[in-house]
Amino acid sequence: AAAGLSYVGAYVINTYKSYDNFLQDKYALLPAVIIICVAVVMFIIGLIGCCATFRESRVGLGLFLAIILVIFIAEVSAFVLGFVYREKVKTDVQSTMHSVFEKYDGKNAESTVVDYLQEQLHCCGVKNYSDWTTTQWFNSTGNNSVPQSCCQQEAKNCTGHLDRPQEL
Repeated sequence: AAAGLSYVGAYVINTYKSYDNFLQDKYALLPAVIIICVAVVMFIIGLIGCCATFRESRVGLGLFLAIILVIFIAEVSAFVLGFVYREKVKTDVQSTMHSVFEKYDGKNAESTVVDYLQEQLHCCGVKNYSDWTTTQWFNSTGNNSVPQSCCQQEAKNCTGHLDRPQEL
């Protein structure tokens, strides 16, 4: 389990590099660091449990039980806090995404990240393609279209025009 959590934490940190313009919060990597720390603690606790079982130590097994109970309480607390603050996280991410979409010009680094995100997640805009109609890029181009990264991969000759939303 500790190895699995270590992998997940490392994967999140590695993936962060692709989406760091959307996650401008300095605490965005905190969950990944916590996951890696939990993996290290789990390894140590597992080692304590194995040693206590091998030696048949009542004190060691009691310590192991107490640690497991503390972990269970922490997991329940984390679940409750995640449930309570899910809307705040959602609105924070959406506002950051709107600000990045507003900086889109088709050439800068934010534009590259937006295009990459839309292609990888097969999406268009924050909620849908109509989010583009309020951006400065949409108003400056004047061609009533969204970036080509909004086009479905199966759509041939997609130009991003809003008169053909089935291609987006």
